[in-house]
Amino acid sequence: MANKPDWVEYSTEEIEELILKLTKEGNSTSKIGIILRDQHGIPNVKAVTGKKITQILADHDQNPEYPEDLMNLIRRAVNIRDHLKENPKDLHTKRGLQIIESQIRRLGRYYVREGVMPEGWRYDAQKAALLVK
Repeated sequence: MANKPDWVEYSTEEIEELILKLTKEGNSTSKIGIILRDQHGIPNVKAVTGKKITQILADHDQNPEYPEDLMNLIRRAVNIRDHLKENPKDLHTKRGLQIIESQIRRLGRYYVREGVMPEGWRYDAQKAALLVK
C-alpha cells in the first residue's frame, strides 16, 4: 500500500462520506475517483483509505447492480443495435457488435466466477436494452 500524501487533509471517514454522497448523486465509481482527485485533492483513494472505491461501497451496501465496465459495454452494444436498425447494411458495425458482445459474455463469465454477479447470469440483448433505458 502506498503512503498517504502529506497534502491530503481528509480523514478516512470523511473520504468514505464523500464517496457515499457522490454515489447518491448518481456518479459512477470512475467519476467519483475523478471528482475526488480534481476537486478535493485526493490522488488515490486506496493510498489514503486502504480500500478501493468499490470496496467502500460494498461495505456500505451501495454496490451497483452491474460492474461499471460491464455496464459500459452493454450501453455500447445497445447503441450499436439502435444504429444497425437504421443502417442494416453496415457490415463493419455488425462485426464491431459481435466483438463487443463477445467481450460482454467473457466479462460476465469472469464476474460470475468471482462471485460479483449471480450464478447463471446470461447476456440477453432485449434485456440489455431495457436495462440501459
